[in-house]
Amino acid sequence: MEVGGEVKNNDPSSFQLQQPLPLVEPMRKIILVAAIAAGVQFGWAIQLALLTPYVQLLGIPHAWAAFIWLCGPISGLLVQPIVSYYSDHCTSQFGRRRPFIAAGAGLVAVTVFLIVSLLIWDMRRGPCRAFLADLSGGNARKTSTANALFSFFMAVGNVLGYAAGSYTHLYKVFPFSETKACDLYCANLKSCFFISIALLLTTTVLALTIVRETATVVAPEQPSTVKKGKIPVFGELFGALKNLPRTMWILMLVTSLNWVAWFPFLLFDTDWMGKEVYGGNVGTKLYDQGVRAGALGLMINSIVLGFASLGVQFLA
Repeated sequence: MEVGGEVKNNDPSSFQLQQPLPLVEPMRKIILVAAIAAGVQFGWAIQLALLTPYVQLLGIPHAWAAFIWLCGPISGLLVQPIVSYYSDHCTSQFGRRRPFIAAGAGLVAVTVFLIVSLLIWDMRRGPCRAFLADLSGGNARKTSTANALFSFFMAVGNVLGYAAGSYTHLYKVFPFSETKACDLYCANLKSCFFISIALLLTTTVLALTIVRETATVVAPEQPSTVKKGKIPVFGELFGALKNLPRTMWILMLVTSLNWVAWFPFLLFDTDWMGKEVYGGNVGTKLYDQGVRAGALGLMINSIVLGFASLGVQFLA
């Protein structure tokens, strides 16, 4: 098109060619990164199955067990957006996502050992999902497949974690875990966490060693828009909420209601089985049998979840 003696090209495709096309990585790399979810979810499944019963064995009243579980969601409200923001703006030579995934793995390994890893889980989940999106290169089908694989490996971690929680002789793999201060129940729980740390570090090291990030240039922030000492992530987050379409608000509401219904089931299923179904009191053999049966039920549920995660691609 000629305007004022100048020739201007209004063809949208000409503008698209000026931008470098994002690189779509092979599926094997996406699988390696998605497999990190199995390492984290293993430890989380152990806690979901055994932590509520265990804290009661330590003498903490049942009513206070729920307050312990509040630590994870409350910290997630702060950790998740902050880590996601700084991951997006990271200019490290190691990549935008890998430093946060590596740091999260180390912190999870330490905190799983202290039985509080729910506090750090959000620090790894956000960068992992963002890394998968980067590897998908903006390809919608590839991104959908990557998310399905992430959910699948979460199910794998759940299956392994709940299976470990339902097995009563796992402590024999680590004989040193049983001491005078740590009975068989405690030794089994401790052994589960040893396996969790090993699985987590193995999947993380493999993924971050083999899968490299493409160098990304991040545009610097304008001095006038970011005040020194301020974290702009929350301003951007709430600003983005104002422009969300109605369908996204409905989707977020449905997701929120799903978690309101699902999370109490996960946290108290094994405790309910031990007390109400098997009729035992905390610390008795009947209660312990109920807890193991509850963990077995959660494992079967996770098997269904694993098949559903892969099957949804074909259904869609």
